[in-house]
Amino acid sequence: MSASSRPAACARQAGETCVPAPRRASVPVATLLRALLALLLTLGLLPLAAGQAVQPVQATQAATQPAPQAQVSRASPLGPARPVPDAGPGGGAQRATEAEVATSDWTQDQLKAWWRALRVMDGRDGALPQALLPPSDDAAWHRVSLPEVQQREATGTAGDARFQMRWYRVRYAAPNGRWPTSVALYMPRLVALAAAVLVKTDDGWRPVFDNQSGAREQWVRPLWVVLPSALTEIQQAREIEVVIAVPVMQAGYYSVSSVWLGAREDLEPKHDRRWVLQIGVPQATGLTLVTLGLFALVLWLKRREDPAYLLFSLATVAWLVRNLHYHLDLPRTRDALEWFWWVTHASMAWVMLLTFLFALRFARQRFARFEKGIALFVLVSSLSSMPMWGNGFDALVLLHLCNAVVGLAGTGFVASVAWRQGTRELRVMAAALVIGVVLGVHDLGLLAGWWWPEHVYLMPFATLVILASFLYAVQYRYIEALRGVERANEELAQRLDEQSVELRAQHDKLREAERQQALLLERQRIMQDMHDGLGSSLLSAMVAVEQGSMPQEQVVGVLRECVDDLRLVIDSLEPVGHDLVSLLATMRYRLGKRLQLGGLKLEWDVHDLPPLDWLEPPDALHVLRLMQEALTNALKHARATRVRVVTRDLGRRVEIRVEDDGEGFDVGAISQGRGLRGLQRRAKVLGGLLRVDSSPGHGTVVTLRLPVARADREAVLQQG
Repeated sequence: MSASSRPAACARQAGETCVPAPRRASVPVATLLRALLALLLTLGLLPLAAGQAVQPVQATQAATQPAPQAQVSRASPLGPARPVPDAGPGGGAQRATEAEVATSDWTQDQLKAWWRALRVMDGRDGALPQALLPPSDDAAWHRVSLPEVQQREATGTAGDARFQMRWYRVRYAAPNGRWPTSVALYMPRLVALAAAVLVKTDDGWRPVFDNQSGAREQWVRPLWVVLPSALTEIQQAREIEVVIAVPVMQAGYYSVSSVWLGAREDLEPKHDRRWVLQIGVPQATGLTLVTLGLFALVLWLKRREDPAYLLFSLATVAWLVRNLHYHLDLPRTRDALEWFWWVTHASMAWVMLLTFLFALRFARQRFARFEKGIALFVLVSSLSSMPMWGNGFDALVLLHLCNAVVGLAGTGFVASVAWRQGTRELRVMAAALVIGVVLGVHDLGLLAGWWWPEHVYLMPFATLVILASFLYAVQYRYIEALRGVERANEELAQRLDEQSVELRAQHDKLREAERQQALLLERQRIMQDMHDGLGSSLLSAMVAVEQGSMPQEQVVGVLRECVDDLRLVIDSLEPVGHDLVSLLATMRYRLGKRLQLGGLKLEWDVHDLPPLDWLEPPDALHVLRLMQEALTNALKHARATRVRVVTRDLGRRVEIRVEDDGEGFDVGAISQGRGLRGLQRRAKVLGGLLRVDSSPGHGTVVTLRLPVARADREAVLQQG
């Protein structure tokens, strides 16, 4: 619904005050608008409370009850004492709900001359032209109740503009004769052309206030005049006679509220509260909306897939255009003024359109036909009310009627969608829009002068309510998105836990299968190793014994070797904790007696070595086989008397050496033998390097270097 709107104002050009010509009203349009507002009033949609700073209007009661008279101590050039109202709640502040009024029919030239004379006298002594002063004949004055509202008439002349100067006369006498230090005049609302305030002195009427500079906001800004202290001191023995000069257009709309006179300190809080409600709140709301609109635009640039942020940003821009009259001076030409007011009034429909589109983005489906239809209606109504089409109708009334249709239709549609299938945030916005429509109807009736002429305009507060609902919707959606992410994370974590349990079960099954396979392979390896080693030796010994070709001593030696070989296989199956030194110590324990019986002296030069994480039972058996082969060669073939086992830590590798002082041999001559190739194959399986150094008469050195880490082992295997 339309917000508070300023009536057509005048603009000054080349130092003169320009007065707009009267506009023709369209009788059918105005009648339809009245019927629409009467229907809403009948349904009980209009608020019944005024703003905090406005007193209830009691014009009827004041007109029917005689006002008490102020006591005047002595005669005065002003004449006999006139009735003045009782003191209000402020003690020294008096509210006039009645005044004396006189009228003067003026031409446009006379009105310009009046304003020009006021500007010339600004702050200087002088006298106004006699023709432009209030009537001096008491018969020209008659009583009128305040507030006074004149509706716009449907007829008018297209010729020279005719104006009427309305002189409202009130009097003030200090209660109980106690005059305040400073006397002020306060009017909650004055909707007319640029007004002025005159005070009667011994030298005639003296202007104390001229509102030409603030005429553009006179319709909404409370009138505030502080009377000069010199005038107050002069009149302390009498009463002060004040005239509010209100120029209006004949057959035009105007509204004059009640008048407050009294101590400045009593009236200033009323004026300040009214100013905040009517000027401060709209300005602050507009600037806040612009800031939020820029923030929404930045969000939309980051998330192009969500048009709600763009719609909100455009709505704030349209609202800023709607309230340009709060922030800019009016244009100085008639045509520019007409276009200015058309832009500000027409933009209200675009504000509502963008608001409805934004709200519908929170519905569960799109309503393309409704959105296109209302957008087309707003576009046609804006274009049809442009000033270029002439003055055959009242464009202001047409705009407000179109705004009312857009507001009612859009709010009704959004409310129905929210009621039927809306989300929580859409229902909150729909409720805020309904409140906005009610307050907008209140402001439209207030603007037209149909009710409560001293109420404050409530549309800025409706904007705050709607803005709060928008912020709630965005905040609710954001929180729901966070909750959705949290729920998704919880579900994902639960699924991960379930999958982890399944994976652990599968892993356990796989490990069991691997263990069974490893046991099977280990059994096969041991069986193969025993078949190739122990089994072959036993079979050869058994055949030799049966044939009688092997003496008893050799049979015993073969059996001893078989037992040692069996113990070696068993020792390789024992857990060694990746400790190579422990493995070598076990081998020393098993072979020590055999070496001693063979006449070999064992020198044990073994130092601590780092653990080998890859050393498992199969690898341990390969190490033992290598060491056993080296010691057996020294015992059987080298005819050595001393054998030495040495270990060294080389950093990334460890080294094991078996040195004997036997006869030695030519390495080149036996390098192609099966025994040496078997040793090299075992060393390669371990990821190590085997080196045999020997020469006839100088003994033999067998060196095995093994990697510490598995990666080094793989690198060595790749190099091998």
